[in-house]
Amino acid sequence: MTLRRGDSLLLALGIPVLLLVFFSLVDVLPTGTRHPVDFLAPGILSLAVMSTAMVSLGIATGFERSYGVLKRLGTTPLGRPALLAAKTTAVLAVEVLQAAVLVPVAVGLGWRPGGHAGLAVAAAVLGTVAFSGIGMLMAGTLRAEATLAGANGLYLVLLLLGGMVVPLAKLPGGLRAISRALPAAALSGAMSAGLGPGRVPAHDWIVLAAWAVAAPAAAALTFRWE
Repeated sequence: MTLRRGDSLLLALGIPVLLLVFFSLVDVLPTGTRHPVDFLAPGILSLAVMSTAMVSLGIATGFERSYGVLKRLGTTPLGRPALLAAKTTAVLAVEVLQAAVLVPVAVGLGWRPGGHAGLAVAAAVLGTVAFSGIGMLMAGTLRAEATLAGANGLYLVLLLLGGMVVPLAKLPGGLRAISRALPAAALSGAMSAGLGPGRVPAHDWIVLAAWAVAAPAAAALTFRWE
């Protein structure tokens, strides 16, 4: 159902594939690598996680709440944590499809992943839980229109500050410090190290785990069915 909506399909696959192909072929970003795709592929996979888990989920849930769909669910034994868990699981299914598209495209552009795929999968799961919590937090507390604007605005900010298309090392010192406390930078850092030769920094795992606990907890506590 998620991928049947044009806006969700654009966020889930259109934008990630376009960014991956364009910036891999047009070397205009300060990636610091001989082949830009080596930096971009893990970052774009992280971007795909953020797009689906936060933006698509948050907006869709916000309008479900606005249309009264969630009000009916609220009369059933389904509780807030169960609703959050069910929607996060659905997001993970979409992400498998995203990876099935993005990885072959990146390999076709010359990417040769290394490292430990298990670490990258663990990072993706933690990132999904964290961003789903943020999306549900907005959807459960804001009006649908505000969720739409807020999710898209936050998406752009995290895209620029998350180390997904621009390395964190290229950001000014103040912005870099802020970025390292955000889930986007932690996810892209863990994903890049997991799929590359470097070690995953403990700081990224700690930040990602903290967001994966705090954001869903806040969403579960504050979510309103109507």
